[in-house]
Amino acid sequence: MPFLDWVNKNQAKETSRDVPYHLLHQEQTYGDAADNLLIQGDNLLALKAMIPFYAGQVKCIFIDPPYNTQSAFEHYDDKLEHSQWLSMMYPRLVLLRDLLAEDGSIWVTIDDNEAHYLKVLMDEVFGRGNFVASVIWRKNYAPKSSARHFSVDHDYILVYAKAAAEWIPNPMSRSADQDVVYKNPDSDPRGRWRPDNLSARNPYSLGTYAVTTPGGRVIAGPPPGRYWAISHEKLVALDADGRIWWGKDGMNVPALKRFLNEVKQGRVPQTYWAWEDVGHTQDAKKEAVLLLPDDPFGTPKPERLLQRILEIASNQDDLILDSFLGGGTTSAVAHKMGRRWIGIEMGEHARTHCIPRLQKVIDGEQGGISEAVNWKGGGGFRFYSLGETAFDAHGHINAGVRFATLAAYVWHLEVGEPGAHAFDSPLLGIHNGTAFYLLYNGILGDRRPAGGNVLTQPVLQHLNVLAAHAGPKVIYGESSRLGPARLAAEGITFKQIPYDIKMR
Repeated sequence: MPFLDWVNKNQAKETSRDVPYHLLHQEQTYGDAADNLLIQGDNLLALKAMIPFYAGQVKCIFIDPPYNTQSAFEHYDDKLEHSQWLSMMYPRLVLLRDLLAEDGSIWVTIDDNEAHYLKVLMDEVFGRGNFVASVIWRKNYAPKSSARHFSVDHDYILVYAKAAAEWIPNPMSRSADQDVVYKNPDSDPRGRWRPDNLSARNPYSLGTYAVTTPGGRVIAGPPPGRYWAISHEKLVALDADGRIWWGKDGMNVPALKRFLNEVKQGRVPQTYWAWEDVGHTQDAKKEAVLLLPDDPFGTPKPERLLQRILEIASNQDDLILDSFLGGGTTSAVAHKMGRRWIGIEMGEHARTHCIPRLQKVIDGEQGGISEAVNWKGGGGFRFYSLGETAFDAHGHINAGVRFATLAAYVWHLEVGEPGAHAFDSPLLGIHNGTAFYLLYNGILGDRRPAGGNVLTQPVLQHLNVLAAHAGPKVIYGESSRLGPARLAAEGITFKQIPYDIKMR
């Protein structure tokens, strides 16, 4: 497969691996306690900080990154040189891939400035075979007469799955326009229906018979060059069941009655999204003004656009992530639709725009999609900021790292997945027959020395009480006072903190 190359690509590829882990500092809780997180800070650092806790857990990722349009926006410096833009995107896409669930998908909005380069970049990160679609969103409802060459009326939304062969999108809700073609001119008790052509181009050996209508008209056969799609026997059976329409006078070519209550209540997603269905940029700006009239966010997306994406890509209680949160639209829509969410925003408007908007959502604001989804308010979120690095340049652990945080790092380091439980015991868990333990931060209380951070005979006895595990054990601690022979006899692999924690 061809790869995209640019200045400093090798450095960009190393960045996702070498970026240090940072602590997340919880500042405040808004509304009811919830799993929803709003994080202020560089999204590259925030994404890396989330890996031990959320790797492989996110069902749908939506991002609206800077488009590199060579123009400056109020809240973003969007004027990046092309190779810088690629170097900015690459490591973030790698970390987003690691956070994505096996049945998850990622949706990225972009325009012509970088769309085709981004496609090749995402082919490399996610795998060309995991490309799903390039959606066209018509974002303007009228042409721009001031355009120099063409009025650009659309953006792209690139869609990739973690594993496209297994990913199944949800059907889109049926629209009123789709249902309006269903009538009931004959007052059929089964309800509204629409006529469907009973002829087809495909040759069918039983599809060349003559038909006599209820009104006495003889139809010699199907239209020229076509065949009846069903046999005469099947036609008679359907007619006896009242499923054939011959017209009001009983003289028409037969048509099959397709009842509304028998059709699928969803439709296959399509790749062209009209503004009439998902909103346009002016809708988004009006929503922003209603939310914060004195300082509306400058480049929002309409709530209906995010509703469409989340409807296709997620279900109730799924985890949604947006690491370029902007004015908070993704989190607001996810909240109203009953999804869990994580939003990351670097700028100060994480506080000045996102927090106020999400507070209004909790209070039941009725803008955007609220009426459509019957939103009445409720829920909550926790606000975090990025703290110090978890490890210094020499690999020493920051004194601010608590037991549960380091436990999550160690568990992910060893088993490659986040823990599905609270880490509140030296026994982190058992995976593939191996038990993993962490002695750190006085987790054993007053068991000396150093509050139980050193592996001694009494500490080992206590660990054995926690779990009578006959298989191999991996124990992390400051040091061990058990000799190599004793460790081998107990099936223990001892790893010293911080030197055996291979992360930065």
